[in-house]
Amino acid sequence: MPAYDKADLERRMHGAVEALKHDLTGLRTGRASTSLLDPVQVEVYGAHMPLNQVATVSAPEPRMLSVQVWDRTNVGPVDKAIRSAGLGLNPIVDGQTLRLPIPDLTEERRRELAKLAGQYAEKARIAVRNVRRDGMDALKTDEKKNGLSEDERKRAETDVQKLTDATIAEIDAAAQAKEKEILGK
Repeated sequence: MPAYDKADLERRMHGAVEALKHDLTGLRTGRASTSLLDPVQVEVYGAHMPLNQVATVSAPEPRMLSVQVWDRTNVGPVDKAIRSAGLGLNPIVDGQTLRLPIPDLTEERRRELAKLAGQYAEKARIAVRNVRRDGMDALKTDEKKNGLSEDERKRAETDVQKLTDATIAEIDAAAQAKEKEILGK
């Protein structure tokens, strides 16, 4: 059984790109987006749960999010979770609904968010490079144990490198697009 599996490497690298895109959607750009609250974890029923498992999040206006809490007893924990999530949002409690006005982004906050987008991208690049390293190690293992010729190994290593370069280019493009969006350029 060969240790090298190109399809698995592609899947793992694609997974890193998808994770980055998901992380980037959580960065706000001045418009209300329900994905802004995706990282919020609420402590209810003795466990940490994603916000979307205890409430419905909607964007009724371009600069307002609405969080409809299903269970009245969870309004407090949801309010606390949103305030402590570091998103710069201050919920206004209105019965079982929390209204979240989206404040204008200051230049400083825009720079912080752009820097965070860069950090997310670097995390994704590192993940891709780790997958590349695993692929290269698998090829060396195959060469030693499974009779892969040196030429075949080098050809496959070139394929792995091309895949890595393409994936990193995709990561860079996604990060640059998000930074432009955040900085409003």
